Amino acid sequence: MNSAGKLLSVIVCAAGPAGEAGRLVTLAQDDGWTVQIIATPPALDFIDAAALEKQTGRPVRSRYRTPGEPKSPRADAIIVAPATYNTINKFAQGISDTYALGLLAEAPGLGIPVVVLPFVNSALAARTAFRRSVEQLRSEGVRVLLGPGEFEPHTPGSGGDLIDAYPWQLALQTLRQA
Repeated sequence: MNSAGKLLSVIVCAAGPAGEAGRLVTLAQDDGWTVQIIATPPALDFIDAAALEKQTGRPVRSRYRTPGEPKSPRADAIIVAPATYNTINKFAQGISDTYALGLLAEAPGLGIPVVVLPFVNSALAARTAFRRSVEQLRSEGVRVLLGPGEFEPHTPGSGGDLIDAYPWQLALQTLRQA
């Protein structure tokens, strides 16, 4: 996908790497994207919203707008990173109980490319419900980067040791190929 002049929404979930979301912003901006951050409500405790707003020049959104507030522009592409077990399952089921999930619920129907880079442990990733969710999203054209050569779930309790190694660039590389 040619990124020049395009808008990328980065949906950040409440997982260990969320505090480093600025790394993805830098990579995307270097690739020519304009970036806006959408945080799930719990992710607000993981990120430095003010720093991300300064970096992107746009407000960090985490809730639906109120009447009279301006609409955010529609994204040309979406990356969900780090994507949690909860968000992946809700996205697959079409649940729209947060602003971030509302955007994700519409994206496949609007033809907006979506790349999901999970950060889940192996116990959660082994659950049948999760595996079905990944299959469901893939069947709708969503790129879920889970499996050999992409992202491997970590052992329970070890996620904190892997934050620095989280492969932000993998999501952007996959989007380029979309």
